Amino acid sequence: MASDPLPLDPIAEARRQWLAHGWDDAADGMTLVTSVMRAHQLLLARVEGALKRFDLSFARYEMLQLLSFTKGGEIPMASATARLQVHPTSVSHTVQRLERDGLVERRPHPNDGRASLLVLTDAGRALCATAVEALNAEVFTEPGIPQPQLAELVRTLARFRESAGDFVTPPPAPEPL
Repeated sequence: MASDPLPLDPIAEARRQWLAHGWDDAADGMTLVTSVMRAHQLLLARVEGALKRFDLSFARYEMLQLLSFTKGGEIPMASATARLQVHPTSVSHTVQRLERDGLVERRPHPNDGRASLLVLTDAGRALCATAVEALNAEVFTEPGIPQPQLAELVRTLARFRESAGDFVTPPPAPEPL
C-alpha cells in the first residue's frame, strides 16, 4: 500500500483507457471489479494491522470468532468449513496453527467417528475477545464510509452475493396464529 496518495485515481484512468479502446460495454464492470478488489486490499490491510499484535491472521481470527459464537465453543470441522466458505485445506492449515498455539483443540466427534470437533480453549476465547475489541475500535466502528452509504453498499453486495449463489435468503417466518 502506498504511503502517499497517488495524484490521480488509477481505476478511473483504467476506465478511461477501456472507453478509449472501444470496450464501452465492459468499462463499468471492469471499474466495479477493480474497485472492489482494491477496497478489499485496503480493508484487509487495516484488519491485518489491528490483528498483527495478537499474531493472528484474519483467517485465524475468523475461526476463533466462529467458535466463540457457538454453543459450548465447539463445532464440527465440516461445519466450520461451510460457514467460513473456504476450502477444507485452508481450514485444516488454520486449525493446525491455532492448535499449535494452544487456541483450539481437535477432538473426535462424539457421534461421527469420521468427523472432528474443533473446540475453543480458554486461551483462544480470551485472545478472541481482545482481538475483537481491537477490530471493533480500529476498523469496524469506522470503516471509512458514512452510515447511509455503508448500509446501501452492504445491501447491494448482499444482493450480488445472493445472485452469485453465495447463499439463499430464507423465506419469512409465518405470522403466529
